[in-house]
Amino acid sequence: MATSLQLTAEHEALLQHECKTIPKEQLHQPGADFLDRSFVPSSRSAQVIRSLGQLYNHGRLGGTGYLSILPVDQGIEHTAGASFGPNPLYFDPENIIKLAVEGGCNAVATTFGTFGTVARRYAHRIPFLVKINHNELLTYPNKFDQIMFGSVEEAWNLGAAAVGATIYFGSEESGRQIQEVSAAFERAHELGLATVLWCYTRNNAFKTADKDYHVSADLTGQANHLGVTIGADIIKQKLPENNGGFAALKFGKTHPAMYETLASDHPIDLTRYQVANCYMGRIGLINSGGESKGATDRDEAIRTAIVNKRAGGQGLISGRKAFQRPFAEGVDLLHAIQDVYLDEKITLA
Repeated sequence: MATSLQLTAEHEALLQHECKTIPKEQLHQPGADFLDRSFVPSSRSAQVIRSLGQLYNHGRLGGTGYLSILPVDQGIEHTAGASFGPNPLYFDPENIIKLAVEGGCNAVATTFGTFGTVARRYAHRIPFLVKINHNELLTYPNKFDQIMFGSVEEAWNLGAAAVGATIYFGSEESGRQIQEVSAAFERAHELGLATVLWCYTRNNAFKTADKDYHVSADLTGQANHLGVTIGADIIKQKLPENNGGFAALKFGKTHPAMYETLASDHPIDLTRYQVANCYMGRIGLINSGGESKGATDRDEAIRTAIVNKRAGGQGLISGRKAFQRPFAEGVDLLHAIQDVYLDEKITLA
């Protein structure tokens, strides 16, 4: 369907790009029948597929194969004052759920605490994605580690359709996190819940004087590949901004094709490499919306959505750009993101 999206010159340029790295025909492309094509042949149970159906068939993007998720776990991850200071309305967790509902999202991703206060009022109105681990910043000096805040059983009792977790791949604690999350995802699937993994890279050595390789296509792509391997049904990843992390940092194993034929320096091609590492799109890639920068947020959100969609991704999980502004503006921004995926003129590159 056509939409009334207002596109900038940069957006229009992205629409002209033709991907000459990994052909779109090799991808398992998003679509209304994605669950039938990708998950029905898999080991997922009928209960898990039903939960995935709740996610993929809700909200304005319901039935399209695309996802728009509102994530608000920043009260723990970034401290509540820093996150909600721009808009104190969201210190009240019910307003988080209201924003996701009014914003037409497929699901809302937030904490045990938020869901615990309003579960009975909203569990039937929008799918819950419960974040089960977090990095808290009250320990001094700060440490960067994801620790469990609750159990999969607790998420199930709250009426969740899915659980989410973060692994800091590359960190000193990543081995333990991989084991914890793998076990949690196995339990979630036993209970019929879908699983979403925040596949973030984290190591001080990944940021050099020249570049921040936490967002390199090769490192994030490998994080995605590890994530789908341990049972994630959906992968959340930051949009790539560069490439060559393995080569620059001189670790891991590489092949010239990773940098010469499987990717270029174009953002759509870099993101397609992330999609390829999600089993060629058999597992959906949703990119994060990033921090709020104020007046440019809407254009940046539309840009990220265009890059993700044209690369073969399945949507955006965008929080701060929506909840760090007045409620109505947040709803409008979420709708603008969704309009990219509803616009049939915006196709795979």
